[in-house]
Parts: sequence; C-alpha cells; structure tokens
Amino acid sequence: MVTLDLIYLSPKLPGNNEKISASDYTVSAGGPATNAAVTFSYLGDRATILGAVGTHAITQLIRGDLESRGVAIADLNPTLREPPPVSSIIVTQSTGERAVISINAAKIQASRDQLPATIEAGVDLVMIDGHQMEVSRAIAQFAKANNIPVVIDGGSWKTGFETVLPFVDYAVCSANFYPPDCHSRAKVFAYLETMGIPHIAITCGEKPIEYLSLGESGYLPVPEIKAVDTLGAGDVFHGAFCHFILRHNFTDTLAAAAEVAARSCQFFGTRQWMQFQSL
Repeated sequence: MVTLDLIYLSPKLPGNNEKISASDYTVSAGGPATNAAVTFSYLGDRATILGAVGTHAITQLIRGDLESRGVAIADLNPTLREPPPVSSIIVTQSTGERAVISINAAKIQASRDQLPATIEAGVDLVMIDGHQMEVSRAIAQFAKANNIPVVIDGGSWKTGFETVLPFVDYAVCSANFYPPDCHSRAKVFAYLETMGIPHIAITCGEKPIEYLSLGESGYLPVPEIKAVDTLGAGDVFHGAFCHFILRHNFTDTLAAAAEVAARSCQFFGTRQWMQFQSL
C-alpha cells in the first residue's frame, strides 16, 4: 500500500460546515508497508517497497520522499496513470489521536504476473500488509520455499489473508485484527496458531503487548509516554520489528520495536522523530 499522506496538526476536529486552521502540516509517502520500509531503512537496513505507484504527477512527491529516505520502489504497475491513494489526516493537538480518511488499494490490485523479476534477489525478510493479496501470496510462497522469514502487519482482517497465513513466521497484529468467527483475543491467537504460525503478537496501543511464541505466552509492557501524534505508530513498530528480528529473538525484538514506536509518537508526523532519534 503506497499512498500520499497529507497530515494536519489541529486543536480539534472540524464540525459540520466548519473551517478550522491547522497549526502545522506535513506531506509524505504513506501506507503500512511504506512507513515500515522507511523505518527499516532508517535503522540501517535496505528496504524495497512493492506497490502500484504509476506515472501520475502526484507520484513524484511519493518517489521524492522515499528516495530521500533510502527506500527503493518496485512498481507493480509502472504505466498506471490514475492518481495514487491520497490520505487526509487530522491529528488532534491535545491528545495525539488521529482521524483518517483515505481509500485503500482495492482499485489498484495487481496480479502475480506483474511481480518484478528482480524482487527475488537478495531478500533477507518479507513484510506483508495485506493490501495486494494475490501478489502477497506469491511472495509468501516464494519466501517459504527459500527459507526467507515472512512477517505480516495484521492491522485489520482482509479477505484473502487466509491464503497467506500458512507461509507466515511472524504475525504482528493490532487489537483490531479479527479473522472470521474470532470475537476475542484468545480466538485470534488460536486461529493463527492453527495456521502454523510459530510467533504471534497482538499490540494494543499503550497497553502491554500479548504474545505467543513456540507455545510460550506472556505480556510485554510498552513505554509510558505523552503522545504528540500516534499516526503511523503501528507502521513504525513493524519496520523496527523487521530490523530487530534479523538480530534478536522474538520477545527482545517486540520490546525494542515498542521503544522505537513510542519514540515516534512523541513527534508530529511520520518522519520528524527520525531527526531526533539516536540509533
């Protein structure tokens, strides 16, 4: 999922027929896997984002932002002339909570035939956000066959995820991730475990992370902070998770990723924290 994010910092959300002035704003490339890739690259690894970008004039803003962050683009639809998804986001200044209106990748779905041939070379880890399901399934199958770890960002359940999950090593989900007929966190864990996923975690904002790893379960606390902006915190978490899991065990990785995500919430937008975060 590759979007253009227009982010405003505002004292409040506007009411019906109301105009308000933002105190700050920023523009950047966005989307779950996109923000994760930026974080992964910032922490010292090399990331390639796979998504439908195309040739519309707006995409130059996306390409420029990602190039400045050291993230390569493998375009699933390089001749696409339609505008990319654009997200309008309001962050409430007093609480750091965000309101988002956007459009997902439903109108720009790619097929496995559109996969760039070069994507298979030199990959150490794959992360899937579920917005290009046919492509995701093909990549996950390839990764499994070649002993490449697969991580999913389970922000919410998306149709077709059940075809990807059998190839997943790490399911890192939000509290809003509910597979069919799963109405409790216990059922979510049970469902993912029956899919053969060895390492599972569910994040819940400022509450502890619950995990199940090779039959061992537990909770990990997250740092207590005063949030300025929670936008993209889960994306940053996933990008940091991908960085640390190449170097540490599952629980240590979750704790380290939580530290990075908490740090990002103390700054406005999805990039500003990188100017002040010491590696």
